[in-house]
Amino acid sequence: MTGFLASVASLEETALVRAGGADIVDLKDPSRGALGAWDVDSLREAVELWRTWSSPKPMLSATIGDQPMQANAVRNAAESVAAAGVPIVKLGVFADGDARACFAALASLTSRAKLIAVFFGDLRPDAALLDSVAEAGFYGAMLDTADKAAGGLRRHMDQAAIGRFVSRAKTLGLLTGLAGSLTLEDVPALTQLAPDYLGFRGALCSGGRAGRIDIGQVERISAAVKESRRAA
Repeated sequence: MTGFLASVASLEETALVRAGGADIVDLKDPSRGALGAWDVDSLREAVELWRTWSSPKPMLSATIGDQPMQANAVRNAAESVAAAGVPIVKLGVFADGDARACFAALASLTSRAKLIAVFFGDLRPDAALLDSVAEAGFYGAMLDTADKAAGGLRRHMDQAAIGRFVSRAKTLGLLTGLAGSLTLEDVPALTQLAPDYLGFRGALCSGGRAGRIDIGQVERISAAVKESRRAA
């Protein structure tokens, strides 16, 4: 069943997307890149707030920033986010460096945090790396876009290619997600591929991804995801 991930840039926005029906609240700073990270003190505040929410409550995730594919840099950044208490930690799989070495360096962290490898549809993602992601004990893998000004995920990958990524990740036992400048119009087609969640930022905001979350737009996206998964 496909869920709804909402990326937020502030504590105020976490409350808005929770009220609007998000299944995953994703802490990400759009002013700092594709996977811009919150500072550690703010992460701790968000975790404390999340712990006070009554159940059932959305899951909480956070990004580690746009790190180079260097094992020490990626591990240190992921450790920092996990140490703040965030249960799901997302890291980008960029084209530079050694992705497999980074996954291997993170294997010992998987006992303390659920790791998500974020592949980028506009950077020619190598789906063969999914095997290494699974071998390292990651919780999931997703598709996103690195250049938010270059169009959404479906501009860079067709339905069949996105479907193959989702199918392979599921076969390996990974949680699957799709994001990347998605809009309301993308929901029906992508829900047909049965990812575990669809991720949004810009479509939830007034003024694009760098703007502020609009509760009305959150509710529209949430309703569309729920309707599409019922139809699927």
